[in-house]
Amino acid sequence: MEAAIDIVVRSTEIDVNGHVNNAKYLEYLEWGREAWYEEAGLHYDVFLRMGIQTVTVNININYRKECRQGDRLTIVTLPERAGRSSYVLKQEIVNDRGEQCADALVTCVTMGSESRQSISLPDTLRALFPV
Repeated sequence: MEAAIDIVVRSTEIDVNGHVNNAKYLEYLEWGREAWYEEAGLHYDVFLRMGIQTVTVNININYRKECRQGDRLTIVTLPERAGRSSYVLKQEIVNDRGEQCADALVTCVTMGSESRQSISLPDTLRALFPV
């Protein structure tokens, strides 16, 4: 399942170099992941009822092209692979000219809400990933 959201770069996201600050890309990716969870029906309260939480443990990002104020961007998120307790989401940021501005692999781990220890991915989440 793929999720995509569209945003417009605002003046508050620009750094002294006149383009989007590198940390903002991480925030854009987070917005994309939240949209992916929502489209999958895995809202935060659903995870809480399941007794789990998810945490991001690694982000490997490539900055490909600068983004500037007023640019229209699409953040695309899709499942890449799943392990025992971890999973990887593939994300990319594309401008309205079809140019890839950034791409990332984001690794997350499921953990028990109370134990705060990693636990096996629930079937509901695992089903979203390719076999």
